[in-house]
Amino acid sequence: MAIHEHECRTFRGEPFNLRALQGQVLLIVNVASRCGFTPQLGELERLYRRYRDRGFTVLAFPCNQFARQSPETALDFCAFSSTEYGVTFPVMEKVKVNGSGAHPLFVELKRKAPGVLGTTLIKWNFTKFLVGRDGRVIQRFSPNESGLALKRALEEALDENFEV
Repeated sequence: MAIHEHECRTFRGEPFNLRALQGQVLLIVNVASRCGFTPQLGELERLYRRYRDRGFTVLAFPCNQFARQSPETALDFCAFSSTEYGVTFPVMEKVKVNGSGAHPLFVELKRKAPGVLGTTLIKWNFTKFLVGRDGRVIQRFSPNESGLALKRALEEALDENFEV
């Protein structure tokens, strides 16, 4: 199944049509509010503001599977991320990313971009998946990867087949 065909919901539980994002570069991230990597929300927001006019969107999915670091509802996570980090990119439904209850979108992302040594498990919060305009999963980034490596890959994806 193509990335854009998966059904998702917003933090309010409303249907979110991923097809509306076809032609954009996406960064899909499992996020948490009480993680050592939580300050990356500010960095993700800066990337979103800098590149959104070039067709870039961050999709954040709160996840409580790792040391229960996001126990709140998706609605509360959205309020937290907006207040603490100025997040304006879409915050989605709270999901599981591993196991039998894993959201199908993350099952697909993991299959198309396995981690180190081919493992498909997501090991922690803030694992990032860069998806090209054509829906192809370009790269998986570990939780500690951010900054320059992410920016370089993002700029390459944005420049690939860019249409005005």
